[in-house]
Amino acid sequence: MTHILVIGGGFAGVWSAAGAIRAARAAGPEGDAIRVTLISAGDDLVLRPRLYEADPGAMRVPLDQVLGPIGVRRLAGAVTAIDTDTRVVRAVTRFGEDLELGYDKLVLAAGSRLVRAPFAGAEHLFDVDTLPAATALDHHLRRLPEREPFAGRSTVVVVGAGFTGLEVATAMGERLRAIVGPHGGNDEIRVVLVDRADVLGPELGAGPRPYIEAAVDALDVELRLGRTVESVSPEQVILSDGEVIPTATVVWTGGTVASPLTAQIPGERDRLGRLAVDDHLRVKDVPHVYAAGDTAAARTEGDRFSMQSCQHAQPMGKFAGHNVVADVLGRDPLPFEPDPYTTCLDLGPGHAVETRGWDRTIELTGEEAKTRKRNINARWIYPSVDDAQAILAHAGRFANGANKQTAEVR
Repeated sequence: MTHILVIGGGFAGVWSAAGAIRAARAAGPEGDAIRVTLISAGDDLVLRPRLYEADPGAMRVPLDQVLGPIGVRRLAGAVTAIDTDTRVVRAVTRFGEDLELGYDKLVLAAGSRLVRAPFAGAEHLFDVDTLPAATALDHHLRRLPEREPFAGRSTVVVVGAGFTGLEVATAMGERLRAIVGPHGGNDEIRVVLVDRADVLGPELGAGPRPYIEAAVDALDVELRLGRTVESVSPEQVILSDGEVIPTATVVWTGGTVASPLTAQIPGERDRLGRLAVDDHLRVKDVPHVYAAGDTAAARTEGDRFSMQSCQHAQPMGKFAGHNVVADVLGRDPLPFEPDPYTTCLDLGPGHAVETRGWDRTIELTGEEAKTRKRNINARWIYPSVDDAQAILAHAGRFANGANKQTAEVR
């Protein structure tokens, strides 16, 4: 019996496990000797791209409804150590029990975590990086009308004007109006967006920037560009130029780095801590370990590397799962070939922009882009549940939202 262990219950982990099961079944009797286990700290696949929306507690899918029907063994536990020499993983369950798991092949898909804020008062920050954090922000916002009035009660300061910061800031006005509006507080609402860069969305390129700027302006989001945060307290934020902004809510969107578990795998890592992998998502110099999603720096188009995003995590998981089984059976692996790079950025009520390619050429704006974003968030990123045939069929579609590449083990 060959044991494949997948670490991580996000998009990359779920589709690694499903991809491995599909490949094993497609191999016929040879695949019967392969078993797949997934370990993650939580019980749900969290729809992380949706955590900036209202009611984030609903943005999840029970893992057992995806993994159970296809025969993946699931364990709930936080991985604490990976020993690639002895091929043993150690973890702790939510009840404090120690687990020790042996494996033959490992897929590390442990995701990423938010970069810590580098200023005083970081303990007062909110974020939307995890389900508990996004839920805490949602509960905090809903309780604002109950607080004693002060100048910044209905002011939200968002730190970071990248992809996540823009989506949070442009959604926040509508969320606040729904919460404080019934209490007559619409006139008090302010949303302030702070970034050290001199432009909005510097990593999104110049192409969509005029549209982004127009959308932000239309929503009355105040900009503080070319500045950083000096400190945060429960009722104010102080910027690097000395400006004091009264506020009860500061949301940090300072970017992400790979799970610290990548440091336990020998090999090269990039500035985000992601492991260098070959064209088949195998970790270089550690042939029995594969990496997928936010833990892997995989080549995509030419000299480009994968992004820490659902767009790349889903196909990476499917390719990794397929290839680890091909490795076990001595079959030909598939080179990782994702869809051409796109971005679809939500910019609040009535606004969105979709770009194509690494030069970010605008494809759609306004309601057309908004419809595309809704389809991505509310339909396309969701796995099938309680239906083994549909789940495994999805695992064989290596392109997002399409069926242009379906593979058998060969």
